[in-house]
Amino acid sequence: MTVRPVQLSDLKLPGGTRRVLGVDPGTVVTGWGIVEMAEGSLRHLAHGTIGSSANLSQGSRLSRIYRGLQEVLQRYQPQGVSLEKVFFARNAQSALKLGQARGVVLLAAAENGVPVHEYASAEIKQAVVGYGLASKEQVSMMVGSLLRLSGRIPADAADALASAICYLHERAFHARVTEGRAAHAGEKYSSKTPALRTARK
Repeated sequence: MTVRPVQLSDLKLPGGTRRVLGVDPGTVVTGWGIVEMAEGSLRHLAHGTIGSSANLSQGSRLSRIYRGLQEVLQRYQPQGVSLEKVFFARNAQSALKLGQARGVVLLAAAENGVPVHEYASAEIKQAVVGYGLASKEQVSMMVGSLLRLSGRIPADAADALASAICYLHERAFHARVTEGRAAHAGEKYSSKTPALRTARK
């Protein structure tokens, strides 16, 4: 498993921070990335890939993915896992193998008590690039820009980071909507209070 180095002191989760693990499942290469959001700002923590030889049996590949994800989950302790929904595969055999890799991701997350969130490819591209039909190159470029990363990001890791960003953006949006509704409800209550007091007099 290849990993972008991270300082151990950076693993502590400050209050109000949300940390998520994005995963791009694949039986030969599985990408992963850890992203945090605090006070509306994204922060890259780590990313990497879990690779295996095409000569290995499917069971051996899945075992390697499982062990690698367990290591990532236990090391970074994310509060959520995000991955892309399956909607396309070259053929039935590819779909079956991808489904098995996704099953390993779901199992590893469940064993660590981490909830899983799934998004369509167009949702992830929209959240990262602002365009649901963006190319992989455009997604990778925007991931690097949003997370202030220099240098080339492995394609599988870039897709994983994009999935993590999508989850955090969606969560931040829903938080703003909830806050807005609460503020609006408070304003309505305040505007009614003087009238109620007058009626009681």
